[in-house]
Formats: sequence, structure tokens, C-alpha cells
Amino acid sequence: MMEVKDIVDLNTIHTNIRATNKEEAIQELAETLLANGYITDMEDFLKDIYAREAMGQTGIGNYIAIPHGKSDSVKKIGVAIGITQDEIEWETLDGKGVKGIILFAVGNDNDGAQTHLKLLSLFARRLGNDEVIEKMLQSENAEDVREALCS
Repeated sequence: MMEVKDIVDLNTIHTNIRATNKEEAIQELAETLLANGYITDMEDFLKDIYAREAMGQTGIGNYIAIPHGKSDSVKKIGVAIGITQDEIEWETLDGKGVKGIILFAVGNDNDGAQTHLKLLSLFARRLGNDEVIEKMLQSENAEDVREALCS
């Protein structure tokens, strides 16, 4: 059984991203995934993420967004997490902006599809808890974020 702690990598968590909009946030997190060997082709990966973004909002409310998409350029499953100090504009379920972004990297094959659903459900469960979100958004470092999501 996969758990959040199995997928959260301290190297792909940034608690002070400087993005001022959705595109910058997704770009910065995708670069982190590329630098840490999760994806092989940045352009392809971003194209797949934006194809999914076009299908409906990924801002789940409570200042959190979970952009995702299945992509052939994913080498290994992972997430990049970014926390901003200031709210950035995003299409969300509650009309608020976003301060916490969790970008999923999952493959485009059957295993990827299964894992994708498991991951979304695992994170959704954690992110359904206001306390978890509050801790995550106030995190000062990667360890704090992992602690908030995995405790």
C-alpha cells in the first residue's frame, strides 16, 4: 500500500517559491522534477499538464492546487511541492487564490493511471484536513512540509 510519505521527496519541496502566477509555479516545480530525475522532457511534461488544466480546475480550495496529468516523459512517479508567501491567482473551487501547489508526475501507461488515482486520493485525504493544510502552508522548510503531510 502506497502512502504519502513514500512519495514525498525533500529534494522536490520548496517552501518559498517566487512564482507570481500559475505558469511560473508550474514551471518552477517542473524544473525541480527534471533536476531530480523524475521527468525526462520538460516541454512534453508541461504540455501534458496544461492539457489536463484545460479540462477543469485543479485548485481544490483552501489555498491548495494539485496540477497533474499523465505523461510519457515521467521516468519515476513523484510530486513537487511549492509553497508561496503570497496568494497567486488560480481557478479554484472556492474562488480563493493558491499558496500551496502539489505537482504530480505520473506515467501515461496503465500503471501510471492506477498510481495517479491512488496518489490523488491519498493527497486529497490529507488535504481534506484544515490542520494539515495550515501546517503545510506555514512550513519553513521541506522537513516541515513532509511532517505536515505525513503525520
